[in-house]
Amino acid sequence: MAPRVFWKGYLKLSLVTCPVAMTPATTESERVRFHTLNRKTGNRIASHYVDSVTGKDVDPGSEVKGYERGENEYVMLEDDEIDAVALESTHTIDIQTFAPRESIGWIWYDRPHYLAPNDEVGEEAFGVIREAMAATDVVGISRLVMYRRERAVLLEPRGKGIVLWTLRYGDEVRDEAEYFPGKSQKVDPKALSLVEKLIAERTTDWSPEMVADPVQATLLEMIASKKKGRKKAARPKDEPAETPAGNVVNIMDALRKSLAAEGKKGGKGAPR
Repeated sequence: MAPRVFWKGYLKLSLVTCPVAMTPATTESERVRFHTLNRKTGNRIASHYVDSVTGKDVDPGSEVKGYERGENEYVMLEDDEIDAVALESTHTIDIQTFAPRESIGWIWYDRPHYLAPNDEVGEEAFGVIREAMAATDVVGISRLVMYRRERAVLLEPRGKGIVLWTLRYGDEVRDEAEYFPGKSQKVDPKALSLVEKLIAERTTDWSPEMVADPVQATLLEMIASKKKGRKKAARPKDEPAETPAGNVVNIMDALRKSLAAEGKKGGKGAPR
């Protein structure tokens, strides 16, 4: 069953417009979620806002956003004042700029969504825009109000559709130069060759099983066992890896032993 569309609007490039529908490309609906209960009654616990000074409950109509400008000093902003700041880009994805696909680093990508034509009449226009971007290896940049905030979005052609990524804001991305060493690192050619062989031994095609959640699976087993009245033992923790004596490690010896161990496991991409 296809997920429910959460946004409908128009894709626009100059005078070309077509109706589109958008759906998040990822989901957390299958994640195990817990409610907080009263152990004595088994009832769910409800949360509510209280005034931090008086301790009294706050009526929902009295809540307001506040920007802290000093200790215990706030500038209050009403919801309509905040909404008025956003552009009216709630129903149209107007592509104003294109950029080479490889020029945008992965760190700017935030959340992916699937964008598809919403009726047969608009399929041709949608397809022309998508194929032209693919042929020129570019992505489209636009702005759109999503999740109650205006965001820069990136449109990337993918198969028969387009993936729309929300992009991180400029002040959210830290400069890697501040964290990576500036001086060049010396690399032993022999060690490099051995690591390349080790990588080749562990290289296999991508599969979603690589990112399976073992904790989620164990929780589901535990919940199923509790439903049947049995107590499910928790998954045993992995034994901690041996710590080499001293701080100096002979990397060449370690790499040779690693390659020998990979050979015993037999085969490329063998499970570790």
